Amino acid sequence: MRRTERNIEAALPEKTAIVTPASWTQALDLAALYPAKQPLEVDVGCGKGRFLAARAAACPGRNFLGVDRQLARLRPADRKVVRAGLANVRLLRVEASYAVTHLLPPGTVSRFYIFFPDPWPKRRHSRRRLFNPGFRDALHKALAEGGEVHTATDHGPYAEVIRGLFQADPRFAPAPGFEPLTEEERTEFEMIFVRQNAPIARQAYRKASLRS
Repeated sequence: MRRTERNIEAALPEKTAIVTPASWTQALDLAALYPAKQPLEVDVGCGKGRFLAARAAACPGRNFLGVDRQLARLRPADRKVVRAGLANVRLLRVEASYAVTHLLPPGTVSRFYIFFPDPWPKRRHSRRRLFNPGFRDALHKALAEGGEVHTATDHGPYAEVIRGLFQADPRFAPAPGFEPLTEEERTEFEMIFVRQNAPIARQAYRKASLRS
């Protein structure tokens, strides 16, 4: 951790939605994190929390976890959550793939939101993309039965990669993509793309039951 990040972390306010797991190698104790037992929705790469705060305010009967690896993004999200008094939101500073693979208890997530992940458009960098078979497997493991993965991207080729990844897996079935109900439910990145009139590809996939 860089020195500047240590200083920022030390300056976190007493009232904060940012949590530190008791263990970074074991699954989170969700019952200890939230005041009520409710369906869990996870915003992977929550950024500054525009979408997360709006969605959590609109759905008080659900718990929300925002994940982002950059504290400079997580702090504005934290301010939004604390200012709005959203007791159903927790924030976690960690790399997205690690959180999904190692920290989310199996069968606990009702919805994942993964909006505008870095497309790494250069071919030599494509291996850095978040979506790959291993990440898809981790999503499946964390999802509750019938749980959904919602994605959005402005990058057409990456949208096709995501589509192919899920369509090749019989454990998932297509579902209606998430459409923002209000302007507040558009992420910071989406607002940029909207102003640029960029097309946005929305997809969703549901954890399918393979019982005969």
